[in-house]
Parts: sequence; structure tokens; C-alpha cells
Amino acid sequence: MGRALARRMAARGDRLFLLGRDERELELSARDLELHGAEGPVGRATCDLARVETFAPALDAAQRELGRLETVVVSAGVFAEQTLLEAEVERCVELLQLDFVNTVAFCEQARRRLVSDGNGTLCVFSSVAGDRARKPVVLYGAAKAGLSHYLEGLDHKFRAAGLTTVCVKPGFVRTGMTAGLPEPPFAGDPDDVARTVLRAIDRGKPVVYAPPIWRWILFLIRHLPRTIMRRVGF
Repeated sequence: MGRALARRMAARGDRLFLLGRDERELELSARDLELHGAEGPVGRATCDLARVETFAPALDAAQRELGRLETVVVSAGVFAEQTLLEAEVERCVELLQLDFVNTVAFCEQARRRLVSDGNGTLCVFSSVAGDRARKPVVLYGAAKAGLSHYLEGLDHKFRAAGLTTVCVKPGFVRTGMTAGLPEPPFAGDPDDVARTVLRAIDRGKPVVYAPPIWRWILFLIRHLPRTIMRRVGF
């Protein structure tokens, strides 16, 4: 989803700088974006969500090359099925650490830079899994619920200071992360998600569901009584 969003930004001439943990993948993505019309060479820096010490140097490198940060997009994260997380404590702790603690730590680094420049947008991929506690995603959903709550708090506190937060809540999207999982109705494709997210960034929309139908699906799920949620398996 992050790559699809970057391609759309490149196609309209946005200047881009990539962060990621795999230098080879970064190089390939940079060349791909340049072919898609990115303005000038696409810079890159190593940034590993598992290594907090890489956050500041990577953001500093982006700031130096771009002059200032206008929009920071955070699409990194991990996923594992609930049964595996219940069986493997280390995997569970890793997911909670990366999807909540470390993601928030990165966002704080980005938030400080965006606010110091006077205005900017922080767009972060959370998940519909954080909207309501559900049996198949108890732990993953807890991490994403915390992330969504944090982003809402940023919006309340820093909107007047010029910070726009965009919390992206994808439903099931056909990506490498979901490969092999049973596909539910209303599954989306990365490019469709990217189109929706880019529109939300441009409009400064604080919360966006992608595909958009998930807004109404989760509206219904949030209003189901707890007694029913105990019985259903979704």
C-alpha cells in the first residue's frame, strides 16, 4: 500500500524520500518512482522499525534533502494470526512493540519536525482491526486500537499548531501481508487504497477507511452488543 501511494504521489510530481530497512528494496523502489514521474532523484535512508536509533538520522536525512518535511507517511508494520500470537510469546511481544510502541516513537520524531516547520501532515496506516475488539485479532487489534487512539490525540492537541493527522484504517487488502489468508467480501487492492488515501491527505481528513465501505461495516460492528460479539467468529 505504501508503494502504491508513493507511485501516485510520484505521478503527480511530488518530491519523495524513502525510508526502509532493506537498502536493495529502497533502491528498486526509488528507480521505480523515478520512472513513474517523481520530481528529481528519489533519495532514501535506512530506517528499521525495530531499531529506534535509526529514526532520527533517517528523518534528518530526508529533511536535509527535501529542505522541509510537508507530509510523512508511515505504512510499516507487522501482522500475525491470533493463534500464532497466543502460542508464541516472543512473536506477540514483537508485534505489540513494533505496531504500537515503535510506531508511536517514530511518529513522535516526525511530529516534532512537522510542527517545528509550522505545518505538515502525518499520515499513518492503522487498521479497522482497532475499531472493535474481535476474536480473530485480539492482539493485533489492541496494537492498532492504541495507534488510532494516539493519532486522534495528536489531532486534538496539535491541529491548531499546524499538524494535520490522517489515520488510515484499511480493511482486508490484497498484499503480501494477507497472502494465503481467506479473503473476505469487500477486499481491496493497493492502488484503490492509495487513491483513497491520497485524497484524504490532500483534504486533511483525520480518519479514512479504505476501501470506504469498511466505514459502514465497522459502524455496524461497533454497535453490536457484547453478548453477540462473544458468539460470532469474525
